Formats: sequence, structure tokens, C-alpha cells
Amino acid sequence: MNLKIAVLSGDGIGPEVTLQAKKVLLAIGQVYHHEFTFDDAYIGAIAIEKTGKPLPKQTLNLCRNTDSILFGAIGDPIYDKNPEAKVRPEQGLLQLRKELGLFANIRPIKAYPKLMNSSPVKKEVIQGTDFVVYRELNGGMYFGEKTTNKEGTYASDLCEYNEEEIIKITHLAFKAAQERRKKVTLVDKANVLETSRLWRKVVTKIAAGYPDVTLDCMYVDNASMQIIVNPRQFDVLLTDNLFGDILSDEASVISGSIGLMSSASLGEKYSLFEPIHGCYSEAKGKNIANPIASILSVALLLEHFGLITESKKVIESVEKAIISNVVTVDLKVDSQFGTNEVGDFIANYILNDGDLYFKKDFVQLGQSTIV
Repeated sequence: MNLKIAVLSGDGIGPEVTLQAKKVLLAIGQVYHHEFTFDDAYIGAIAIEKTGKPLPKQTLNLCRNTDSILFGAIGDPIYDKNPEAKVRPEQGLLQLRKELGLFANIRPIKAYPKLMNSSPVKKEVIQGTDFVVYRELNGGMYFGEKTTNKEGTYASDLCEYNEEEIIKITHLAFKAAQERRKKVTLVDKANVLETSRLWRKVVTKIAAGYPDVTLDCMYVDNASMQIIVNPRQFDVLLTDNLFGDILSDEASVISGSIGLMSSASLGEKYSLFEPIHGCYSEAKGKNIANPIASILSVALLLEHFGLITESKKVIESVEKAIISNVVTVDLKVDSQFGTNEVGDFIANYILNDGDLYFKKDFVQLGQSTIV
């Protein structure tokens, strides 16, 4: 298979972790005889710096003319400290999602046995956790009308949804559940919000067409508690844009680090794959950022294009790195491995079919390291 991939590394640690993802894709290409070509473009704060816009026209055009998108991270402390900034890095990603019709964000949540002690949640609670969040990505408060009065003393954000937006992602979630443990949990606030009542009406109607899947409805405040108290109860968690953003970040503590969390954003034509962490500007250039989330987004990309064996190989290689303690300091405080070393280990594990050995706590890399 030949795939042309737009690489939007973005800001902060984005370029560093995305480089490791590219290494892994190239290793997969070499072993399984695929060709992956990459075209880089600006988005976010770096795009504002270079062009004045968070999503330059050239970047959007590139994304429309490639097979998929590998995304890094966006943001910069200068914008975080200036809430009145009219042009912001995040606008680039929101616009990209809207322009490409990326309506579904999929975030797997998994507890790795080797990392049970890295999570602040008790081992006996999280053990066996394996669920996936289906978050609607094109509607809700993020895209509704926003108003502020002249005095700056009043503001509002309109939350809007229509049936079609809910229908599209609901079918995806139920089809995913059919291939998993056959349970969908709709998370909403239907006791307060009209949009949530619409969600519940539409999802309940669609559920009747999937008799092999059980539908459970849960208020978001209860869901936020249940994710920590009993995360094993979830299989496919379906929710709107705002709730999905918050709950999936909360769920990242189960794995022990947000640096392990990847996601896929899908539309009818386009697809984008990214880690869910932010730009983490404090770690920029220090070789300490965890690249595993970005590498696992490669597994999602491969799966999306039907390369299931290749996707499983990436996951196996990541798990080997974790089991072997070849991880960054967020997972092992005294780790001697950095961003590049973790990426090299995983790429070389793929290249050499697992034939790696250790010496005095350092990994002896295989025959060739892809850069």
C-alpha cells in the first residue's frame, strides 16, 4: 500500500513525538512492503508566527490532497497567558476538523499491566480496563455562537446539535460495540440540557436497530465518577463534544500517563491521528516527552486503512517497550531513556522482528535506526 501523509507537527513537543511516529511508520513500511511519504505543514502557534493564521490555506489544501493526517500538538504559553487573544493556536485544529468534516473522535482507554503502579487509581480498580470513547467532534459548544458584551462582564457559548450530527457518530459507536463487548453507554445531561435530551431520543431510536448491543444511559456527573470508581464497566462510551473532551482526559489517569493516549478523528472522506496530550512547552527540546501516544496513533492509522497485522505489530512493540522499562520519565522517574530512545527501540523492534538485547540497562539498538 502507498499512503501520502500530511504531517502537522505543530508546537511544543509536537515535532519531537511526531518524529518518532514517522520512524515507526517507516519501519512498518520497510518490513511489510508499504510506502509512506510525508509532507510537512504548519498549524497552530508556529503557523501564526509564520503566516499570521493558525490554519494556513496551504496546510488545508495539503490535507485535502493526502490520504491521511498525522498530527502533533498545538499551543503556546503566550496564548495561555492571554485569554483576550483573538487569534489562537487551537482555532487551527477546530477549523481543520470542521473543514474536513472530521465528526468522530475515537480514544481508546486501556490499563497496561506493567504500569498499574503508575496510575493514581488503585490497581484492583483499573485492572482489566479496556474501553473506547466515541466523541462527537463537529457540534456542541465548541462551534456554537459565542458572545461577549462590550464591558467584558457577560459571555455566552451556545450549545447546538442536530439529529444528523448525532446519527452519524451513533452508528459508528454501535458498530464498534458489535466488534467488542456489545455495550454502549451514552453520557449526557438529559435532566438539564435540551441538547442532551435530543441525544437521548436519537440514540435510543438507533439502538433499536442493534438488538445485539445493550444501551445504557448515564448522566455526565455520574460517569465522571464511575470512570474512576469502576472503569471496567465501560465498553463503548458515546458522548458529545464537550463531555467527550473532558471525560477522555480524565480517563487518561487510568493508564498512568496522558502520554500513552492516542486518538483518531474520522470523517466520511478524511482522517487524522494524534496523541491527546497538549504541547507541553516546558519539555520542548529536552528529550523527555513520551512519544508512545503519538506512536499508538500510528497503530490507529494502520487499522483505519485495513492494515490490521501492521497495527497489531505497533501495539506489540509499544507493549514490549513498556515491559522492558524503555520508557520516559513520566512512567519511570529514574528512566535513562528519552523521547528519541523510546522511538528508536520501538522502530528497531519492528525492523528486527523483536531481536533486541539489553546490556547494563541500555538498549543495544538493531541493525538500522530510521530517522
